[in-house]
Amino acid sequence: MRSRALSLSILLSLATTFTSGCVYRIDVPQGNYIEQKQIDKLQVGMTKEQVKFVLGNPVVVDAFDDNRWYYVYDFKSGRNEAFDSQKKLVLTFENETLASAEGDFEVPESFYTPMQ
Repeated sequence: MRSRALSLSILLSLATTFTSGCVYRIDVPQGNYIEQKQIDKLQVGMTKEQVKFVLGNPVVVDAFDDNRWYYVYDFKSGRNEAFDSQKKLVLTFENETLASAEGDFEVPESFYTPMQ
């Protein structure tokens, strides 16, 4: 009787181990996916509409200061946490034109050349 109970408990623990490893988890991307080539098109002096054309609508516009736009991208992998990533870009406008950019992207040298 004891050996039967022991073998049954081993069998149940193996069954739960195998079935829990077979669960499919999806990747969850959220926010604005932005590439460096899009950042390379930005220049000081661009209007808000020109920036929206290049990057799309921001995820967050500061409720107290509509001259700060936040582009945030968060990726949660369903397979492995090593693939998780997060990127952020913050744009600041002065007098309705782009004044600065900061975040996880490299701002090119051409960014500081004002629009004509």
